[in-house]
Amino acid sequence: MSARRHLPEQDEAELDMTPMLDIVFIMLIFFIVTTSFVKESGVTVSTPQASTASKQANANIFIAITAKGEIWVDRRPVDPRSVRAIVARLHADNPEGSVIIQADEEASTRTLVEVMDQVRLAGVEGIAIAAEKGVQ
Repeated sequence: MSARRHLPEQDEAELDMTPMLDIVFIMLIFFIVTTSFVKESGVTVSTPQASTASKQANANIFIAITAKGEIWVDRRPVDPRSVRAIVARLHADNPEGSVIIQADEEASTRTLVEVMDQVRLAGVEGIAIAAEKGVQ
């Protein structure tokens, strides 16, 4: 019989993951904090031109009204009666923000006024109507 030699158990090399996890966690927090939370309308409309158009700051909710009268909020079509509840929920996430209404130049004024009324009933005071900067 051959005698087996017992070698002392070698310690397995361990890699300390704590510093790497700390860095990943800090990066995650950084990206969450610096991300802009904008709720886009989800549809492209042809906005009218205005020579006095200016860029709106702190806009985080976009509502689009198509030429056919469809209302889009947060990339989905919505019923005009549900605009108030949706805007109230989105505005609660960022009370400092404002609402931009992107009405197609062929959209009816009735639909635009109805949407503006629903936004005001939701408690949002900062409302703007989108227009492209143009020369007149």
